[in-house]
Amino acid sequence: MKSTLYLLPVLFLLPLSCKEQKTEETSATVKPNIIYILADDLGYGELGVYGQEKIETPNIDALAHNGMLFTQHYTSAPVCAPARYMLLTGKHSGHAFIRGNDEWGVRGDVWNYRAMAKDSTLEGQRPIPSNTVLLPQKLKEQGYTTGMVGKWGLGAPHTASIPTKMGFDFFYGYNCQRQAHTYYPLHLYHNENRVHLQNDTIAPSTKFPDGTDPNDPESYADYTLTDYAPDLMFEQMVNFISDQQKNPFFFYWATPIPHNAIQAPQRWVDYYKEKFGPEEPYLGDKGYFPHQNPRAGYAAMISYLDENVGKLIAHLKKEGLYENTLIVFSSDNGVTFTGGTDGEFFNSSGPFGEERGKGKGFVYEGGIRVPMIASWPGHIKPGTQTDHISVQYDLMATLSDIVGVEKPADTDGISFLPTLLQQEGQQPHDFLYWEFPEYGGQVAIRMNEWKVVRQHLKDDEDPTLELYNLKTDLAETNNVAEEHPEILERAAAIFEAEHINAETERFRIPKIERGLLK
Repeated sequence: MKSTLYLLPVLFLLPLSCKEQKTEETSATVKPNIIYILADDLGYGELGVYGQEKIETPNIDALAHNGMLFTQHYTSAPVCAPARYMLLTGKHSGHAFIRGNDEWGVRGDVWNYRAMAKDSTLEGQRPIPSNTVLLPQKLKEQGYTTGMVGKWGLGAPHTASIPTKMGFDFFYGYNCQRQAHTYYPLHLYHNENRVHLQNDTIAPSTKFPDGTDPNDPESYADYTLTDYAPDLMFEQMVNFISDQQKNPFFFYWATPIPHNAIQAPQRWVDYYKEKFGPEEPYLGDKGYFPHQNPRAGYAAMISYLDENVGKLIAHLKKEGLYENTLIVFSSDNGVTFTGGTDGEFFNSSGPFGEERGKGKGFVYEGGIRVPMIASWPGHIKPGTQTDHISVQYDLMATLSDIVGVEKPADTDGISFLPTLLQQEGQQPHDFLYWEFPEYGGQVAIRMNEWKVVRQHLKDDEDPTLELYNLKTDLAETNNVAEEHPEILERAAAIFEAEHINAETERFRIPKIERGLLK
């Protein structure tokens, strides 16, 4: 059993020869196909090529060996919705409309899973303005067909802020990020319509029943149902790709994996149960669903995702599309500390720390520094690595450069295409910028090796003033703010120039807007 499961994903790396190469017409296409894979809550250290020793990711590692690995790449925000908004708009959080998670609670009982099932107007997050320019819209200007599967989180059904009204020709997945707290949902969306699945109504965060034996596998039967959403979304993605033989395509694979709840194919769970040995069950006391083998289940989700990355690459080769496809792999933020996830066991953040306050939801490195791998045959040299400092709000500028379209005037990103091609002329960032209104209210600014962090900007505690030298202190444990007032002055000037008050009250940080940080 063990050897079979391990070899299964590796086999998908082998080129297939059951289909002829692309026709002369499609092989002459200048513009590349583009696939952007965004994992959900995947920590910086959870891939083999970033130092992971327990979880096996041979296909994603091979993607790095065939392309370029970024060591200093960042998300634009430490939680889901704002990270996705800034990825697709090219704006940093001082200018963004979405700066935190906002479940748009004025509509009613939006956290009630059963109520949402009956009333689709309770689904989704706060809509973004209808005139927002997103990346797929720019690519469509250059003749791209655009598709997406996975988690949207940037609007709600019955609004103008859904994928098919914001530049995507095709969508299949979760409109609402709350619904994505189970991998066995009652429904997904195909474009603008619900697709009802063969799953029972097991609401996210359903607790372990009292008096049930936590060591009996049957006690967990309710948390593993019939239709596994990642399987369905992957199938829809490869079907979309199979149809793209004439025009270039952009595909956004916004997989919810490995975000909690811990729910994975049993064959992978069994593999890691054998590898890790006995462990304490997780009974749901930190949210989401219980799991009898939480470490095995969490590792299983990541290896399942890795397996599908291998299957995707094999499919591209089968369809004759691989040689003209740029694939980028990253994560929306750092590892979480809830739902039975054991980041410390896996060393999920590498050198940055996994405990609450250091990972997801916080602007320290463990919350915002993420893996990023890019592969593009014939363009990106295999086996390369870069320490270029980049951020996900650079994607708009980079892909605009690649396809030859003018980026929006209000984008904050810088193209990292010269880095991908190992050419001269890469423009560095003078700074990277984050402000985040959740978890007490936070601001961070990175300037070369220096990083300023301010915490407690929205709660009752006194604001912190922190300065770290990331060349010598990756874990951000030695605050040297008192020793470098000139760096703090520079950061203050950047903040003054870059911050615009948020349009939505929920995203405002009072201590900033009252000038208490000057």
